[in-house]
Amino acid sequence: MDPVWTTTVLLVPCLVVLTAGFFYLYGVIVGLLSKTSVHNKVVVLSDALSGLGKECASVFHKGGARLILCGKSWEKLEELADDLANASDPSVTFPPKLVLLDFGDMESMPEAIEEILECYGCLDILILNSSMKVKAPAQRLSLEMDKLLMDNNYFGPVTLAKGVLPSMISRRTGHLLLVNSIQGKLAVPFRTAYAASKHAVQAFFDCLRAEVEEYGISVSTINHTFISGCVSENRDAASSKSIWSLLYTKKPRGVSPDEAATEIVKTLNNKKKEVLIAPSLPKVAIYARSFFPNVFFAVMAAGVKDAAVSDHM
Repeated sequence: MDPVWTTTVLLVPCLVVLTAGFFYLYGVIVGLLSKTSVHNKVVVLSDALSGLGKECASVFHKGGARLILCGKSWEKLEELADDLANASDPSVTFPPKLVLLDFGDMESMPEAIEEILECYGCLDILILNSSMKVKAPAQRLSLEMDKLLMDNNYFGPVTLAKGVLPSMISRRTGHLLLVNSIQGKLAVPFRTAYAASKHAVQAFFDCLRAEVEEYGISVSTINHTFISGCVSENRDAASSKSIWSLLYTKKPRGVSPDEAATEIVKTLNNKKKEVLIAPSLPKVAIYARSFFPNVFFAVMAAGVKDAAVSDHM
């Protein structure tokens, strides 16, 4: 038998086994990280009912966190809590606390913040993963819609963060983690109000990071293209034919909830200040916006013209 063929036959199974072993070890390590980063800690999820929220709730609940699950629907929160309880060992997990939270209703925020703080008397980790998305030409968006976007994407998260900060400062510990769109760094056409709200909240937490560091409080931001659990954005990415649509995704389904949750776990553990989850092209676009703005603007304008032509075909 040919020695080369024999070597190949022997190497292929070895490579398969090594690859499988690598992914197994990676899963074990991620599981350990989730347990060490959230075990026995009070963790608040601002939107536990989204695809990412449910994935984080599952990971953190199994990791031994004292979860406070927030959302707009009490029935769906109860259903999620039951699912978590049925899928875990009650002897090593804590039953989640539930709080109704709607960033679109700013008048209810003081009561919601008070209820969150009363659950355990303090909190260690606040994950701000709520978001409202709108795609439309600027002239078609009403001022009321602009205000609603700002409430959901900026004023809501900021109000909640401000509400829990005194507790964290008094204990000199805590971690605020903002899950934000890549449009907090890069604005594209037909997302005027949305990108504005994402830029605003990004700037707030970037400023806050330096302000609270002396108190032992960490502030992290994770920017992604989009979470694949969002049906509307999946449809936008699949149907868009313009040049700048390439900035959104390399994979049609974007970032999966489990990929994003894994990144959140890693960020909580290593306290990294800024994380960008995106294919190469959006990353290049961010640098192009800073160093070659005229080129970037030209590409954006060409994309709008390309989209207009596609709409008329």
